[in-house]
Amino acid sequence: MLPIEYLVNIWKIHLSRVQALLSSNPLHLQSSAFSSPHPFGRTEVIDNTLNPDFVRKFILDYFFEERQNLRFDLYDVDSKSANLSKHDFLGQAQCTLGEVVGSLGSRLEKSLGGISGKKCGTIIVKAEELNNCRESVMMQFCGNKLDKKDFFGKSDPFLVFYRSNEDGTFTICHKTEVIKNTLNPVWQAFKIPVRALCNGDYDRTIKVEVYDWDRDGSHDFIGEFSTSYRELSRGQSQFNVYEVVNQKKKGKKKKYLNSGTVTLLSFLVDMEVTFLDYIKGGWVMCNPAQPTSLHYMSPYQLNAYAMALKAVGEIIQDYDSDKMFPALGFGAKLPPDGRVSHEFALNGNPQNPYCAGIEGVMEAYYQSLKSVQLYGPTNFSPVINHVARYAASVKDGSQYFVLLIITDGVISDMAQTKESIVNASCLPMSIIIVGVGPAEFDAMVELDGDEIRISSRGRYAERDIVQFVPFRDYIDRTGNHILSMARLAKDVLAEIPDQFLSYMRTRGIKPSPAPPPYTPPAQPLQTQI
Repeated sequence: MLPIEYLVNIWKIHLSRVQALLSSNPLHLQSSAFSSPHPFGRTEVIDNTLNPDFVRKFILDYFFEERQNLRFDLYDVDSKSANLSKHDFLGQAQCTLGEVVGSLGSRLEKSLGGISGKKCGTIIVKAEELNNCRESVMMQFCGNKLDKKDFFGKSDPFLVFYRSNEDGTFTICHKTEVIKNTLNPVWQAFKIPVRALCNGDYDRTIKVEVYDWDRDGSHDFIGEFSTSYRELSRGQSQFNVYEVVNQKKKGKKKKYLNSGTVTLLSFLVDMEVTFLDYIKGGWVMCNPAQPTSLHYMSPYQLNAYAMALKAVGEIIQDYDSDKMFPALGFGAKLPPDGRVSHEFALNGNPQNPYCAGIEGVMEAYYQSLKSVQLYGPTNFSPVINHVARYAASVKDGSQYFVLLIITDGVISDMAQTKESIVNASCLPMSIIIVGVGPAEFDAMVELDGDEIRISSRGRYAERDIVQFVPFRDYIDRTGNHILSMARLAKDVLAEIPDQFLSYMRTRGIKPSPAPPPYTPPAQPLQTQI
């Protein structure tokens, strides 16, 4: 992820001739604040004032997920010496970049300290996001009459985009998907930050190479062309039809013109909404009453969580005899005292969290949204351990537990969750994880363990018990939610039978004898008189 850049402007200090020194802690994740800071930069010196308004700004990379400690030291400058010990120390303030960004209007006011028994004044720090971090572009390309490279077919073309660097080298910034067996491909539209494409320089060269995909990775070079952001910004026109040229082929064949053409079909600039926009708008935590929330309760359709719950639950409940399901939530403040819980009953009854059927679970889910405040961090392990305790008490094969976790992809206790899954892999249970929303689900994929068996502290899971799918992959493009849910349920439940069988086989548990076939009761002989 590209960092967001901010201008940090120290713009008022209520304090003679002063200079501010900004220091930042290089260990962003260190919990002990401001140990071993290193100098980052200095403001200009302002003469003869107790209320200086500094002009110089500092550009910092901002990472939401890191603690970026800052320290501001103020000095009364008495000479031209660069040695700070030659000047009078006036005070010091400490904060994090997140504090500045998250303050109302991204404006933070802090008291200066550092001199015992003396009031040192205040410092005001303001942050603003640099605009060139926010611009993205959506583009789509097609090819025409590209060279045939496959002996038994045509070509499987894809594009590779390169950003040129100051030293004349190139860096890959995007690859399209492969279009199989065609010389006239139409690639899907893709979105890329302008900074990633050309580093914000509209006239910087962008090189595009065209390849024919091969299974063994030795992709055949078809040709290349060069352009720039400024040229591309003209949109679909005769200026954005590019000849694909293979210089080696051109040197060998006198009549060679090109290896086909690539045409820009569309070009749309978008100003990205960033995390800071939500902070500025007063956002603190997810509110189910807001339409932007994945938990939003619309009167017209199910939200993403409810669709996933209903899709999977309605199928699983057919295999449960009493159709009573415990429904748990994680990551919320509970009434009446605001206690944070990662294992609370959705129906509000911790002694009996069972709900009647999937409709009962849905009702409990909607009621909980009205009474709890969603709150981080998001911990999976308590819920997994909760179900594992039930499963551990019934190992004779008479019951098998399926835990359905619906998540937006955030997980705060990855190590503990891995250990919980490894411990549960010997129990009669499976875990289904459905990812909802637009987030990246790398952590969920790791938990799935399809490619690499999950492990914790040197122990590997006895068997694969986790199935993860992102719900967005199953959403019907026509808006048919019933079809979306059917697709999701089909895929997400596909591994459950094999996981169930693997447990039974390794434990040598045979199926119970089938009950005798149903025999209808004998009807009394009726005699008509």
